[in-house]
Amino acid sequence: MVYVDDFEGSKDRDNGAVPAEVAPATLKILVSGGFGVGKTTFVGAVSEIEPLSTEELLSSQGEGTDPLEGVEAKTATTVALDFGRITLASGHVLYLFGTPGQQRFWFLWEELSRGALGAVVLADTRRLADCFPALDFYERRGIAFIVAVNEFESGHRYSQQEVRAALDLPAEVPLVSCDAREARSGTDALIALVRHLLRSTDPGAVRQEGALR
Repeated sequence: MVYVDDFEGSKDRDNGAVPAEVAPATLKILVSGGFGVGKTTFVGAVSEIEPLSTEELLSSQGEGTDPLEGVEAKTATTVALDFGRITLASGHVLYLFGTPGQQRFWFLWEELSRGALGAVVLADTRRLADCFPALDFYERRGIAFIVAVNEFESGHRYSQQEVRAALDLPAEVPLVSCDAREARSGTDALIALVRHLLRSTDPGAVRQEGALR
């Protein structure tokens, strides 16, 4: 069960006592994808606290291991994780962990995924193949995920059917569009993930989805 019942804060009808405050349902969520896809931007845009970022400047020493095709303007990269938090109206508190995108840091994914209930995999239509490692990682570990296409201004626009076919996504995996720079857009993607988790963990939880906003 990944949700809590709504708490109205009214007095108990039997004895007039005010019930103790219900603790929020907390969820550990990962934000993954390829190098330069917008993970740090996504976490920073939606987080209600000052996000923790472990970005380091790119240097000429990394030219051989950090290809910049399609992201030539990128000047920094996450070397460990990004961390943020967001509270949804339904009382769900999401702890967000952005994973590093470069292959040499993929060993951190295993540790970051411990206890995670779901993931948002960001995709860039200019470099769709870059999200395959993340898709494979979560599929192999049975971690529920959705794919959010980050619509860069210079990116190609494809229909959802075309993107789904290119990624070979199962029908039950949600595919959404987002702008990682916009808090509302990122929150919508997270809501789509929580709805997916509700359906996956409790078939009777669909009725609770209306409370997510």
